[in-house]
Amino acid sequence: MIGQTFLMALREIRRNALRSFLTMLGVVIGVGSVIGMVTIGNGATAKVQSDVGALGQNMLMIMPGADRHGPIRSAATPFTESDVNAIRREIKNLDAISGTASASTVAVYGNENWSTTVTGADDAYFTIRGYTLAEGRGFSPAETDSGLPVCILGQTVKKSLFGGMDPLGERIRTGRVSCQVIGVLASKGAAAMGPDQDDIIVMPLRAVQQRIVGNTDVGAIFAQVTEGVSTSAVKDRIVALMHERRRIAPGAADDFSVRDLQEIAETMSSITTALTGLLGGIAAVSLLVGGIGIMNIMLVSVTERTREIGTRLAIGALAREVLLQFLVEAVVLSTIGGGLGIGFGLGLSLLATRLLGLPFVVSPGIVAAAFAFSAVVGILFGFLPARKAASLNPIESLRHE
Repeated sequence: MIGQTFLMALREIRRNALRSFLTMLGVVIGVGSVIGMVTIGNGATAKVQSDVGALGQNMLMIMPGADRHGPIRSAATPFTESDVNAIRREIKNLDAISGTASASTVAVYGNENWSTTVTGADDAYFTIRGYTLAEGRGFSPAETDSGLPVCILGQTVKKSLFGGMDPLGERIRTGRVSCQVIGVLASKGAAAMGPDQDDIIVMPLRAVQQRIVGNTDVGAIFAQVTEGVSTSAVKDRIVALMHERRRIAPGAADDFSVRDLQEIAETMSSITTALTGLLGGIAAVSLLVGGIGIMNIMLVSVTERTREIGTRLAIGALAREVLLQFLVEAVVLSTIGGGLGIGFGLGLSLLATRLLGLPFVVSPGIVAAAFAFSAVVGILFGFLPARKAASLNPIESLRHE
């Protein structure tokens, strides 16, 4: 009986194809909107995680000055190399650590010049920040210890100064210091959370301290936590060590900050996830609108087919069979609309993510849930018209004009 009822439902839908399509349109838009919004939101979350990961995996940044959550930091005593060595010596579960000193400079080669940032560090800095060498080599121990003026260029600096030429072995001027190019970093691109990561020149820390900034201060300390170890636990140990070394009394405000990129990534991901849920919920409202459309059209259909219903009841059809017929018609309408909505939603989200530069991340659970919800909408909003059809009086129905 179910199979015959299903075929009858398809026949009725096909007989009024245009009206059936317009009825399904609300469900198509509802399902497509839910899938599209959630997929775009998932792509935004993945992009945030990727951008944070590009800054460095399991990375902690120790910065002098109290964190004011803005561009202005309070003045504070800078770090020293002894602070870096203390963290290296006393804090466990660190794979790499590097002190850094940075300064804005103008790099000059021949007739070309480029405003950029020069950063003093050692080879561990590349590991922590996720940089790899595309050409040349890293710093030797002798270059690091003595502060020889050698440098490694980011891709942006290389292209700006050398174009398509090979820069290895050439000398550039950074401010008043001449340095030899020994390597070129592979491109990391511009991160959404910061400046162009390829717009950088890296020199040995002592070379920058002695030749460019003119002091022995360490402007920031970068550390990489061992994979699988809680970054927050290591962060707490670093904070305790810095309190001791900088003689910060209990309860006093810190004159430094430790930023955990994992915490930043989780916070931003939770924000994008919440926004995705909100947008998905708003889009789901259109599914209810589509359900109301199905109910209205089915009520009209009951009125139009009153004599047909009366004939079926008069020749022995049971009320539950009539109810099942109209209920199946409503469910078929909504599920076909749900299937079309899945295609519409995936196509819409694919186009949107390409235009926005986001990864295309499909959630099978959301697709299945949206399709199931479309079937539920058909049952809920199709029940009233079906019950009305099943409750018709056969004699009165046959008299209906």
